[in-house]
Amino acid sequence: MAFANRQDAGRRLASALERFRDKSPVVLALPRGGVPIGYEIAVALGCPLDIVLVRKLGAPDQPELAAGAVVDGERPEIVINEDVASALDLSADFFERAARRELAEIARRRGLYLPGRTHPVLAGKTVILADDGIATGATARAALRAVRRQKPAKLVLAVPVAPPETIAELAPECDEVVCLTQPLDFGAIGFYYADFHQMDDAEVVALLERAAALSGTEKPPSR
Repeated sequence: MAFANRQDAGRRLASALERFRDKSPVVLALPRGGVPIGYEIAVALGCPLDIVLVRKLGAPDQPELAAGAVVDGERPEIVINEDVASALDLSADFFERAARRELAEIARRRGLYLPGRTHPVLAGKTVILADDGIATGATARAALRAVRRQKPAKLVLAVPVAPPETIAELAPECDEVVCLTQPLDFGAIGFYYADFHQMDDAEVVALLERAAALSGTEKPPSR
């Protein structure tokens, strides 16, 4: 196991990102699993934490296989995993229907995670996009493209673990990648954590509220 849990991974990743402290960065996390990673980075660097709402588009009968991803926004960004789409002969109609379903879940999460929250301005900022690991990269690619549209000065992808081929594919989508370990025989993200439990919404909300209190940003109203 490379990491005890997401908190351990986040703290170790924060150490590798220490050089960005003086850049007044903004940390964006991918819920749910990326939030404890982003929280540790934001606390260590003394900067705001926000989230990017992205949903994987699972392949038919193989929901864990990412055929693509969709990210929330004024113009939702759909990114297709071309290898999977080609191998399974997936149509444009499939991706449109899958995106509609996942955008409904994104809307639910937005209302739960972000009520009353003021989003930090990303234009001209150093932005660190954090997750607990990357497999195919479809979700991270969609998030990076959506964040890039907001014109950050520097866009950094930060993850504890990912396969080297995925990191190579994602590198052109950002200005820098910080990845602590890149195993050749990757397997799955959970293989690299002693504790890789499925996080629930309550854990995510608690971390976002704690980060908001620590950074002095607007805190969501009590429920």
